[in-house]
Amino acid sequence: MTTGLLVLRLIAGLLIAGHGVQKASHLLGGTGLAGGAREFREDGFRGGRLTALAAGAGQIGSGLFLAAGLLTPLAATAAVGVMTVALTVKWRNGLWVQHDGYEYPLVLIAVAAALSATGPGTWSLDQALGLTPWPGWWAPVAVAAGLGSGLLTRAVLHRPAPGVPVPVAHETPGRGPGPTPTDGTPQEA
Repeated sequence: MTTGLLVLRLIAGLLIAGHGVQKASHLLGGTGLAGGAREFREDGFRGGRLTALAAGAGQIGSGLFLAAGLLTPLAATAAVGVMTVALTVKWRNGLWVQHDGYEYPLVLIAVAAALSATGPGTWSLDQALGLTPWPGWWAPVAVAAGLGSGLLTRAVLHRPAPGVPVPVAHETPGRGPGPTPTDGTPQEA
């Protein structure tokens, strides 16, 4: 089990960190901070460079801490948070990754959640520093806080795409809310 947790931590953690490096630099095939900012703007997020830098730093930090097995529940919280934002971006494309779906962020969320539940294993910095075992209540707290922070980030920083009408109900006097006309013609009572 120790070897399995080490492999899981290294693969998932380094992949998460690699995505952060791509957002913030030209390494690993990244488009640099300007490219990361452009990607976030194209996905409907505010903040440009600051958003790309924060997301990149969150992915690098959480990924490296997961890979090292250091402060594992907190690293899992951050990984679940950044991957939840990624999942919300991919959601409209469905599950499967070949259609740019949310399959990959979902797998990374599941791995981070599992590591928060199992702990990092014997070959970890948490173990070397005497921080394990983490109390069992950390796993649900880490997952809930990660999901909550990811959804809050989406709610605060995402804006509707320009040109997409936002439906608004109107009221017909004496009848309450009714359907909004789509052709601009007034509705009859």
